[in-house]
Amino acid sequence: MFSIIRYTTRAAFNTLIFFRKFAVTYLRTLQRPCITFSSDPALPAVLISLTATAMTGCSSDPLLDIVQSPVALYSTSTFGLYDVSTFDVYAENDVIHILAGGKISAEDKQIKLSYLRSEDGGKTWQQPVNLGNLVETIASRGNDVQLAAKGENLLAVWQTKGELSGMGPLASAYSRDNGLTWKAGINPAANNAGDQSHLDLIADRQGRFHAAWLEDPEETGWQSLRYARSLDNGEHWNKPVTLDDSTCSCCWNAFALSPDNKLNLLYRDMKPRDMALLESNDDGKSWQRASTVGSFGWQFDGCPHVGGSLAYDGAGHPGKLKSLVWTGAGQNAGLYYLSSENSGKSWSMPQKTGNTAIHSDIAAFDGYFIAIWDEMEPEGSSVFYAKTEAGRDLHLKPFRLTQAHNAATHPRIIATRYGFLALWTEKPSRQASRLAWQILE
Repeated sequence: MFSIIRYTTRAAFNTLIFFRKFAVTYLRTLQRPCITFSSDPALPAVLISLTATAMTGCSSDPLLDIVQSPVALYSTSTFGLYDVSTFDVYAENDVIHILAGGKISAEDKQIKLSYLRSEDGGKTWQQPVNLGNLVETIASRGNDVQLAAKGENLLAVWQTKGELSGMGPLASAYSRDNGLTWKAGINPAANNAGDQSHLDLIADRQGRFHAAWLEDPEETGWQSLRYARSLDNGEHWNKPVTLDDSTCSCCWNAFALSPDNKLNLLYRDMKPRDMALLESNDDGKSWQRASTVGSFGWQFDGCPHVGGSLAYDGAGHPGKLKSLVWTGAGQNAGLYYLSSENSGKSWSMPQKTGNTAIHSDIAAFDGYFIAIWDEMEPEGSSVFYAKTEAGRDLHLKPFRLTQAHNAATHPRIIATRYGFLALWTEKPSRQASRLAWQILE
C-alpha cells in the first residue's frame, strides 16, 4: 500500500509540473463562449441517419446536431447519454464499432457504457445498446474504455474504481451476438489490486484478443507494461507477462496489426521518455524490442499523458508502418510523423505536424493515410487532419475540422472501404461533453 501511495503522490506532482506551462490554455477550452445547440437525450427509434441532415445543414432528430463552420460540416450526439466522457472506436470487416461512456443524467455520479455500430462507414448508426449494470468505469479521455471485435465476438475492457481515488483494476465484458447482449468478463490482469490503466485491445486475424496495460504488481513504485491474450474471445486470459518493467506511468499504449498478422505495440519508455516499439511474430507468445520511434532523447521526470499511434498500409504493402508521436524535448517539442518500410525496425526522419499539436491518431486504407490531431489555439482546442495523395507520403498541410471554442479533444480516425471516419469529443462552454464525427472523403 505504501508504494501505491508513493506512486500516486509522485505521478500527481510530476503531472502538475508538466502541465504548468499548458494550464492557462487548457482552462480556456472550458470557459470560452460558443454556439448553442439543442440537446435531447431521447434515443432514435432504429437508425440515426446523417444523410438527409447533412444535405439540409440542420438536424431533423433532436439527438443530432449538425455543425456548419467555414471549414467543416460534422455531426454530434450523446447517443442517449447525458454526456460522453470516454469512448473507443474499432473497425472490423467494414463495420465500425463504438463503445461510449458517460452519465445518464446531470445528477448521476456513475459512468454508464453504451455500444453502437455502423455498417456503412458512419453514415447511419444502429440504436445504442446499454451494457447494463456492469462494473462501473472511471475511464476518461486519454485513459479511455477499450473495444475490439472479430466477427460476432466483441470485447470491452475498462478501468474501474479501486481503493484509492482515480486508481483501480481492470474490468471486462464480452458479447457473442454482435453487441446485442453483454456478459461480465474477468480481469485480464488476473488480480484486482493496485492500479491498472491506459490499456489497449486488438483482435488478430485468427480471432485471438490481445490486451496491454500499465501496472505495478510488484509494488516497485514504477508502472510496467503488461500483456495478456485470450484464445476464447475474452472469456478467459492466459497468465499476464511483463513486456517492460519500467515505463512512463500515464501514457496510453497502441497496438497495430500488420497485413500478415504481426503485432506491434507502441508505448512511452522511461529513460529517455521517447516512444518505444515492440513486435511479436508468433501471435503474442514472445515479444522483442523493434526500435525507438523518434529518437529525441527526451529526459523528463514526469508524465505528459500523451501516447502515440500506429497504422499499417494494406495487404499490398505488408511492411509499411506509419506513426505519430509526441515529445516534450526542448526546442523539438511537438507532434511528429514518421514512416517505416520494414515493420518498424527503422524509421524516417521525424516531420513536425501542426503548431501546438498534442493528441493524435492515424489510419490507413488502400495506400492512403490520414493523420488527425488536436491543437491548442488562443481560444481553445481544435481538431485538424492531414491526408496523403496516392503514391506519396503524408501531405502535412492541415485542414481544420472544428472551431477552437468547441474545445474538441483526443480525436480518433478509422478507415473502411467507405472512407475515413474522424471522431472526437467536444465540450462547448456550459454544455455537456458530446461525441462528434465526420466522414472524410
